[in-house]
This record gives sequence, C-alpha cells and structure tokens, in this order.
Amino acid sequence: MDHHDISALKRLNLDGREILLLGTAHISQASVEEVRRIIPAEMPDAVCIELDRQRFQSLKESNRWQSLNIRQVIQKGHLPYLMVNLALSSFQKRMGLQTGVKPGAEMAAAAAAAEEAGIRIELIDRDIRTTLLRAWRKTGFWKKMTLLATLLAGFFEKQQIDEEALQRLKETDTLSAMLSEMGETLPSVKTILVDERDRFMASMIRNCEGNKLLAVVGAAHLPGIARLLQEGDSGGDLGQISSIPPKSPTARILPWLIPGVVMLLFILGFLTGDWEKASEAALAWILANGLLASLGTLIAFGHPLTIASAFVAAPITSLNPTIGAGFVTALVQAFVAAPTVRDLEAVGDDMATVQGWWKNRLTRVMLVFFFSSLGSALGTLVSIHWLKNLL
Repeated sequence: MDHHDISALKRLNLDGREILLLGTAHISQASVEEVRRIIPAEMPDAVCIELDRQRFQSLKESNRWQSLNIRQVIQKGHLPYLMVNLALSSFQKRMGLQTGVKPGAEMAAAAAAAEEAGIRIELIDRDIRTTLLRAWRKTGFWKKMTLLATLLAGFFEKQQIDEEALQRLKETDTLSAMLSEMGETLPSVKTILVDERDRFMASMIRNCEGNKLLAVVGAAHLPGIARLLQEGDSGGDLGQISSIPPKSPTARILPWLIPGVVMLLFILGFLTGDWEKASEAALAWILANGLLASLGTLIAFGHPLTIASAFVAAPITSLNPTIGAGFVTALVQAFVAAPTVRDLEAVGDDMATVQGWWKNRLTRVMLVFFFSSLGSALGTLVSIHWLKNLL
C-alpha cells in the first residue's frame, strides 16, 4: 500500500492562514515516512504535535524507565495513574510488535524533522493525567468497573490478529480505535478521551502563532479537529475541559462511611457487654481483610515479607480512608525486591507479554498494589457481612 493511502493531509485556509492537518497511524511505518517527507517539503512556521509535555519527554527519553524512582511514585500516590498508562502502552506495544513500528514513532519523527529544519514545535494535546482523571471521575460506578475490565483485558489478552485486521490497525490511530469501540458502552469516556481532546487541540492550533501551521494528529482526531476549526469554535470552555472535576459526594463520603459502620458495630458489641461476640467480630475483621489481601499479594508473586505486610496492614488501612493496603504492600515490595537496572531497561518489552508482567520487578510492584488492594476490598465486604451476623 502506498503511503498516501494511509496518511490523510487536509489543507484549511482560515482567516488568511494556511493550516495543514496530517492524520497518522501510531504503528505505521508509512506514517513515519510521510511525516519525514511533508515537514521539509512544506516548511511551516510551526509543527503542532498530538502530545502533552510528559508524553513528549517519554518519547524523547528512550531510557526514561532507568531513571524511574518507583518508591517516590508510590509515596506521591501516582502508582494507579502509572498503571493505567502502562496498560494503554502495553496494548499499543503489542500492536506495534506486529507492525514492526514503535507506538508514537511518527510523533517522534515529526519532532525530529522539525528540529532538524529549525521549525518551532508546539505540543497541543491535553495533559494525559487530566484526561484520565476526568474520564474516571465523570464515570459512574458500574461504568468504572467496565472500564477497569477493559484495561485488564488490555493487560492480559493474547493479541493475535490476521492480516486484514492488521492492515486496518495500520490505517488508523490504534488507541483511538480501541476507545471508539468502548464508546458504545462508555459514551462519557469516549467524549472525554476523544471529543474533548479534539476541542482542546483545535483551540491550541487556532491560538498557535504563524501563518502556516502543520498539525500531526492521530487519524481518528482529524475529522473532529478539521470540523471545529472550520466552524470557528473558539474553545470557550477550554478552562472547563482542562480542569480535573472534584470527587462526587458519594466518592468523598463512601471511604469514611464503611469504617464508620464497622466502628459502630464494634462499639455496639462492647456496649451490650457481649465481649465474646465483640472479640469474634474483631477476629473476623482481621482474618477477612488480612487473608484476602495476603492472597492477592501471593497471586502477584509478592515477596514473603510483602505477603506478611499485607496481612498486618489490610485490617488497619481498611479503617483509614487516607491510605490503602496496596500502597503499603507496593512500598514494601519496592524495598525488599527493588527493581534492578535490567528490570527498568526491559520493562517496555516485558509488559508486552503476560509472563513479563510477573517476571519484571517493576511491573510486579504494580501487580502487588492491584491484587492486594482488590483482596483488601473483598475482605472488607466479607467481614461486614460476618459482623452483621455476629453483632
């Protein structure tokens, strides 16, 4: 297939300015070649790239994992965000393995070609953390569960695709294609991950200085951005779609409600003077939380000391909404089985396979966090059921 068949170039004339929109595929060598050809041929005043600062740095620093301080990530509470990032990267990585092109290679090529030609680079995508937090907080509980299931499938699904499907993947923005499929069951997520970003990027392009601009964006974003630019959308709500929405009242109250109910049940047990039942209730709480959190840690192949820490921490952290069992176990795992230089260098390749997630010490810290958190949550539900029967 000729590269002109894959990438789409759209020319717009807006208020005397020429804006070129180049739609690319994130795992297509043809898109990489097209970017390298068009930038020196057109010599725009600026090249706008569908990246935020963090993803741009990630693409430029191929050894970024080597400098990752996993303990610092855990202490700052950024581990869940890093896990989601890796799940999405893992999906694209496996697709890229079958096309032989590193995901985002065309964006890296655009930046390199612009720098080589002395052309200004503009990063036009919304901060990825804002995007992910907006998607999470604007989604209901059951939709959140669907979203988590989709991401988990991205972790563990064995990706074997035929030639026809592979060709379709080459012709589109892989990640956006996956999100578009999710759009049917999760329209609010699709709106935030695709439609809002179209508005954000269109506004950034419109406000960019220069009489001739070239914007390199995923093919799935091209129609929306072109329409918004032609309609003259001012991006008036840019501040609103750039903000992280506050937690819902339910999300703020629920973490305190469960410990409150448990403490109330214990207090009632002691006030009624039935010390035997109160002791049984305390034991049920410790065993349900501790054992299930430990089991989760064991499933993640956590270190024996990490498994022990899960048993000790879960009954306590389940009564404290400000810290979860997963943060304790992940921190312990990071100390007793710290990722080696080899783990940090190989994480990009290891996360492309199911076995790799358990083999690599960095991703194993994340698995410990996830499975121990899940075990603790299940333990809380089980123990509340026991407490109701005991007290």
